[in-house]
Amino acid sequence: MEWATIGTIGKSPPRMTDTRNELEPPFEIIEPADWRGPLIFNSPHSGNIYPPAFLASARLDLAQLRRSEDSFVDELFIGVVPQGFPLMRAHFPRCYIDVNREPYELDPRMFEGRLPSFANTRSMRVAGGLGTVARVVGDAQEIYDQRIPVDDALRRIDGLYKPYHRALRRLVTRVHRDFGAAILVDCHSMPSIAGNRDERPRADVVIGDRYGTSCVAMVADTIEAALQEAGYSVSRNKPYAGGFITEHYGNPPAGLHAIQLEINRALYMDERRFEPIAAFSRLAGHLESLAERLAAISLEELRPYRAAAE
Repeated sequence: MEWATIGTIGKSPPRMTDTRNELEPPFEIIEPADWRGPLIFNSPHSGNIYPPAFLASARLDLAQLRRSEDSFVDELFIGVVPQGFPLMRAHFPRCYIDVNREPYELDPRMFEGRLPSFANTRSMRVAGGLGTVARVVGDAQEIYDQRIPVDDALRRIDGLYKPYHRALRRLVTRVHRDFGAAILVDCHSMPSIAGNRDERPRADVVIGDRYGTSCVAMVADTIEAALQEAGYSVSRNKPYAGGFITEHYGNPPAGLHAIQLEINRALYMDERRFEPIAAFSRLAGHLESLAERLAAISLEELRPYRAAAE
């Protein structure tokens, strides 16, 4: 069964307290009434519906698990929909299954049973406990106090990860077909402080374009200029250069551009209480303005290189 749904503006997904519709649907694509340009916004880590069985298996409480959420990022960007651009968002939490990883980045130390032979067990993300099925959240806090069945991980991949990417790929293909190019903006948030090893405040926004390989320079330059003009501090690729989604969907020679935005949570939420703050609406307005600036990029700058040469 394909679980993506088409949402409507102002209709929120079921929240953590609503277990009657647990992960049904696990994600949605909210389409605009009128499509205005080649932009797609994606919020893969803002999901906050925690399956009861998962909570029961975790040694951490809900507040600790939520530290890995990109809380409210989907709501920050929801204003792009009436502007004419689709928004895709996950309902399941990142610490349950992370769609910004390869499909089988799995740590064999976590599981009871044998992993598939093709699993990537040696990536840096797996080593850090942040594979497709995470081992840790926050400052390396272990999620589980015992191994979990490998079949559980494979069910999450087959039932959530793969349908999510099928739906995202179809959306990107549709936009590329209709406009001749596509810009995928992958939307994330980051803690305001890096952690115990580094207490320095972070930039307001980190742009990740895989060091210039996932999109044409015009896309990153436009985002940086728009945010700086709005008064935000911006850095590129440090400490986040873009994850699997940015790398996997970005193919500038084919007219496919992907870029990651990491927004400092202190700009819009109380990080301890998991609540939006008064500045939330101001930031959301600036992100709507950013969408307009991206939509104004000439399609000739974005279309496949071979088309431009003909």
